[in-house]
Amino acid sequence: MAEALTVAPEQIAAMLTQARATLLDLVDDLTDEQMFGPLLPVVNPPLWEIGHVAWFQEKWALRHLRRLPPARADGDALYDSAVVPHDARWELPLPSRQQMRASMQQILDSVIERLGPDRLADDEAYFHLLAILHEDMHAEAVASTRQTLGYGIPRFSPQVFAPAVPGRASGGGPLSGDVEVPGGIFTLGAATDTGYVFDNEKWAHLVEVRPFRIARAPVANAEFAAFVDDGGYLQERWWSGEGWRWREQSGAEHPAYWRREAPGRWLRRAFDTYAPLEPHLPVLHVCWYEAEAYCNWARRRLPLEAEWEMAASAEPDGSGGWAKRRFPWGKEPPTPERANLDWRGLGPVDVGAIPAGDSFFGCRQMIGNVWEWTATTFLPYPGFRIDPYKEYSEPWFRDHKVLRGGCWTTRGRLIRNTWRNFYTPDRRDVWAGFRTCALRS
Repeated sequence: MAEALTVAPEQIAAMLTQARATLLDLVDDLTDEQMFGPLLPVVNPPLWEIGHVAWFQEKWALRHLRRLPPARADGDALYDSAVVPHDARWELPLPSRQQMRASMQQILDSVIERLGPDRLADDEAYFHLLAILHEDMHAEAVASTRQTLGYGIPRFSPQVFAPAVPGRASGGGPLSGDVEVPGGIFTLGAATDTGYVFDNEKWAHLVEVRPFRIARAPVANAEFAAFVDDGGYLQERWWSGEGWRWREQSGAEHPAYWRREAPGRWLRRAFDTYAPLEPHLPVLHVCWYEAEAYCNWARRRLPLEAEWEMAASAEPDGSGGWAKRRFPWGKEPPTPERANLDWRGLGPVDVGAIPAGDSFFGCRQMIGNVWEWTATTFLPYPGFRIDPYKEYSEPWFRDHKVLRGGCWTTRGRLIRNTWRNFYTPDRRDVWAGFRTCALRS
């Protein structure tokens, strides 16, 4: 850990409290039956998931930092995701939701009481931030679970958020065309003075990027519908061998949560409600194989991870090389005018919306709105070293694909241009879409 973390205890306390309130708001309206839900390979029981989050916080902030004994003798056996098989999580003797709420509050109170009055040392701040950002990621996972299972749209209490009116954002409509990125020697990854980063972002290293052209915006529903209506899912020629095997096994003929209303007319389910397909929203809940097939049909390609990061973050350094921005628009943190994050609007916005968030090259929404698949397999950067949370990255190298940029449910404090998400190429439950690049001549 080479991070220099300047953080006050009151900041940590505020983030801890807000993260917990968000997570609980996401499950408070669910019935006891919904808190378990059906056994599916892409979701966890919400009751298990919130318990896992509290266990993780206790493990690092109390047991690791404070050397306190476990709150429950069976806590690791119930909630350690590294040792509890996925399918077993529906069969565990979990506490009731009332008992779980009480336990979560006790752990949170204990963590906050022990913060102290002074600025936190880097090691202490690191583990508190790890727990907070881990909770943020699980809140996004619970939102995906609600979408997967067709539960209602989340309802947040005023002390958590005052979300914007759905669909209200600056700009809107489609955004076509490419931008040209001249390539060159580029620094991929996070610099050592970035602050808190995860191990798979470490550390910045030089790569050579060939000139390329990349779309100004993610692929929109109307564009993807043209592929579907042209029989794209039924023509093996557009699919890789692995992709076609996935398509045959899954039986997919269109994106998840789409339903054909009539020839050329589609509905899309958002949580528990179907509505006419919004033509200019980014296509969502497509897996990597679907993105790859669309690109083949459109005579395009997915961007490499280094190309994506360069398009999002590079700007001229004044001496013929490239400097890097933390966010596409600069170093300032995300705001609603720059990125659709933090549950604002309770859904995605048009691909042409939010021009204030454009990168130097003119790419829009590279942070927020929809995660973007890249062509790159998830691998460690040169000199990779595992951070204390050993299960975060290393087990998933080589069989996952990299996604970039965050989505509308991603917390602004979590995301940046160097942040690497990763999923297996068959996952459709993620709030994921993609943008394309021109084929090389």
